[in-house]
Amino acid sequence: MDTKPTHEQAQLQLQVFEQRRDDRLRQARDWFFRNYMPQTFEESMKIAAPGTEGGTNFMMVTGYWEQTCALLNYGLLHEDLFFETTGEFFGVFERVRPGLQQVRDAWKNPRFLVHLEKAATRFEAWTEERAPGQIAAMRGFMSQMQEQSKGKSA
Repeated sequence: MDTKPTHEQAQLQLQVFEQRRDDRLRQARDWFFRNYMPQTFEESMKIAAPGTEGGTNFMMVTGYWEQTCALLNYGLLHEDLFFETTGEFFGVFERVRPGLQQVRDAWKNPRFLVHLEKAATRFEAWTEERAPGQIAAMRGFMSQMQEQSKGKSA
């Protein structure tokens, strides 16, 4: 973006950040990054089936980021400011990406997490322009975490 954030955009971003500090959402985010690493829809349902604690955590995290990314996609948040100060949504998207199309197909909802996906796609291009290789390094780190997690549960 070639513009500075408006006061209203900055205020909204601070409000969005404040919501992240909610104790229950913090717990859900912590659970998500420690436990949610499926590669398929079937694995996702084992980890976070609707009606389970894992399912509740999954929906809290993805629902929060879907709403936040909708604000971004509609231009209510300043893109550069958001991308410069917020990367967690991309990590969430990377975790849901492998089985996302299967979830959309199973639930007959082609728009499930579409705002998160659109923002993640733009963030990836934005990051590659400014820090080539950072996304690949982050994916490698996440892959290592997943392998370590598998080793602990075996």
